[in-house]
Amino acid sequence: MAIPRPDRLDVIEVDLGDGVRGGFSDRSGGVSIAPHDYLNLGYHVGDDWDRAHANRGILGGWLGVPVTFTSQVHGAAVAEVAHHRPSMKRKADALVTTAPGVGIGVMVADCVPVLLADAAAGVVATAHAGRPGLVAGVVPNAIAAMVERGARREAIRAAVGPSICGRCYEVPEQMRDDVERAVPGTAGTTSWGTASIDIAAGVLGQLAAAGVQHVSRVEACTYEDERYFSYRRDGVTGRFAGVVALVEEARTDG
Repeated sequence: MAIPRPDRLDVIEVDLGDGVRGGFSDRSGGVSIAPHDYLNLGYHVGDDWDRAHANRGILGGWLGVPVTFTSQVHGAAVAEVAHHRPSMKRKADALVTTAPGVGIGVMVADCVPVLLADAAAGVVATAHAGRPGLVAGVVPNAIAAMVERGARREAIRAAVGPSICGRCYEVPEQMRDDVERAVPGTAGTTSWGTASIDIAAGVLGQLAAAGVQHVSRVEACTYEDERYFSYRRDGVTGRFAGVVALVEEARTDG
C-alpha cells in the first residue's frame, strides 16, 4: 500500500471510449495539509477553501478542462451541466452533460463513485452512490438521464471507483437486511464477523439490470487503503473524486 505523496498526482485513468477522458484521483498530488492531506477536493470538510480550490484546479489540469461538482446529499436527483460552473449549489447526487469541454465530478470518501459515458452519443454522467443513494436509485436515474439525451444503454461504459468494501462497512443487522431487500446482493459480513453492506456489489447489480454491459472496476477499499480518504477510518478527512469529460466532439452521424 503506497503512502500518499504531495509531489505527485496519481489518477487512475479509465477507458470510457474515444473522445472521453475519465479517472479517479487519490490523496496524492495536492496542497492541503493534515488531516486533509493532500488532494482534498471538498469545500465542506473543514479544509482551507483556497487549498481545496487549488486542488480542484490541479485535477482539472489532469482532465484537461475545469471540473464542476455539485452539493451531494445522498439522494437520487440528477442535474444537467451545460457549461462549467465553479460552484454548483443545486443539490444532486448525479450529474450529466452533453457539452464537450465540460468536466463533471463526484466526490467521495467511502461511497461509490461511478463514471458513465456513451462516447458515440456524446453523453457522460457521474453518480455518487452511498447507502441511501443506492437504495433511492441514483445510478439507474443517471443512466435514464443519459438515455433521455441520446445514449444507448448497450453502448454505455461504466467505471466503478474505489469505495469501502463489504468486509469493512459495518452496519446494524436490521439496516443490512433492509438494504438487501431494496437492492439484492448487498448483504455481507465484515472480516470480524458482523453485519455489513457491499455498496459496490449493489451498484454493479444495478448497472447490469439497467442494461450496461461494459463495466470496469477499481478494486480498492478506501477503509483499508491509505491512498484514499475514508470517513469511516479517519472521521475528519478530505474527499477524492471521479471525473469525466467529453474532451472532443465525440458525437457521430448516422
